[in-house]
Amino acid sequence: MRVTLPHTLGREEVRRRLRERSPEIADHIPGGMAQVNTQWNSEDVMHLSVAAMGQNLEGNIEVSDDNVVIDFELPPALSFFKPIIERALRDNGQKLLENDR
Repeated sequence: MRVTLPHTLGREEVRRRLRERSPEIADHIPGGMAQVNTQWNSEDVMHLSVAAMGQNLEGNIEVSDDNVVIDFELPPALSFFKPIIERALRDNGQKLLENDR
């Protein structure tokens, strides 16, 4: 599953916000019991490992000058929920990029 979020913040600012706000990612996953680990594989790619509701997801967030691409491989057990997960990624991903706090 691939979700693209456009932005006008510039690459540096998006990286700064993602680094600063990555601990908030688990708060945006339904159920409240998610465990999220992040690691920057390169300057512009953050790897995510998410464990929630008995499922493990691996994915990347790639930062470019004008968009952020969230890329996850959904396990078969979650494929039915793809539209819901995609909408949540769009909505919550945008919130992580919104105005600086």
